[in-house]
Amino acid sequence: MKYLTLSWQSALALLFCIGAIVSLPLLADGAPAPFSSQTTTLVVIIIAAAALISLTALPPLYSATVLLLASFDAAWLLLSGITGNEGMATKAFFLLIAAAWLLAWRCVTLLSDLKPLSNTGKSFLRLLIPAIFGAWILILWEAATRGGGIPFVILPPPSTIGVRIANSLPILGEDVRQTIFKAVLFGYVVGCASGFIVAILADRVAFLRRGLLPIGNMVSALPIIGVAPIMVMWFGFDWPSKAAVVIIMTFFPMLVNTVAGLSASGAMERDLMRTYASDYWQTLLKLRLPAAMPFILNALKINSTLALIGAIVAEFFGTPIVGMGFRISTEIGRMNVDMVWAEIAVAAVAGSVFYGVVALAERAVTFWHPSIRGG
Repeated sequence: MKYLTLSWQSALALLFCIGAIVSLPLLADGAPAPFSSQTTTLVVIIIAAAALISLTALPPLYSATVLLLASFDAAWLLLSGITGNEGMATKAFFLLIAAAWLLAWRCVTLLSDLKPLSNTGKSFLRLLIPAIFGAWILILWEAATRGGGIPFVILPPPSTIGVRIANSLPILGEDVRQTIFKAVLFGYVVGCASGFIVAILADRVAFLRRGLLPIGNMVSALPIIGVAPIMVMWFGFDWPSKAAVVIIMTFFPMLVNTVAGLSASGAMERDLMRTYASDYWQTLLKLRLPAAMPFILNALKINSTLALIGAIVAEFFGTPIVGMGFRISTEIGRMNVDMVWAEIAVAAVAGSVFYGVVALAERAVTFWHPSIRGG
């Protein structure tokens, strides 16, 4: 047994291969371009060989590499064959897709157990594992929509969305410029900065703290679909009204988190500052603000997603003929679902990048915090 290792994913992948062989062919009769016998055999061999190799006592890195290559190669061959044969997949096709997915699952499990010694290796794994996971979500999505014959108007496959993005880059670029580089960034900066400044004032003046925080909790519960039309009436149809919505959505999370963070420093530290004859501002700058940085940066991360959501939803209620929210509401009325998904994909990427930048800033600023040192 020292030459073997147990893996239920690999064993189940072998069983799925056997089930697929029994259930051949991969496409129903009458498919315009059925799988060749050579392609079918190659897919089965790739999956079965990788599953058997992963059951041997190879070093985890070698097994993970074999599983990674085999799973994606098999998926690529299967998806290439189903293109043009939408709705013609049989049980054997889905069994082989499931077997390839199980190999990828085993690969991610092995990679997660690795303990790289270098920081470069750790960073590479932190990027590789989510990338494999995300790629397989798209593969399963593609296989389900094309193999199951789901109408594209209901749920287009990722490949169709990718083609739409590639063919609509000028339109998407203008929408990103209008929504993100105008409304989101301006509203985010103004909302977070004003929330931070008011939090300092509320910390200094007791009646502001007691009066603003309850109001902040109430305003945070206001529905955006009620606020957005009012902002459009006040500030017009262009981006300032969307920025106003973003300011409202980001102001109070920053206010509440900053006030809470300013109370995070311990009593012993504050007593020590008093023994040094520090005044309020010295204590604030050298003790309380550094201790509040995890809270402040957490508010910045929360607001990075709230700002994008607020700007897009606000564009549903009046905007020039450009903008991500305008494009989504217009194209869904025309049943151009692939364009709607293209805007959603661009918004998701932009929001992830925005959040990632703030997260990197958090690691650089609060490197001393236990949550950062432990991660």
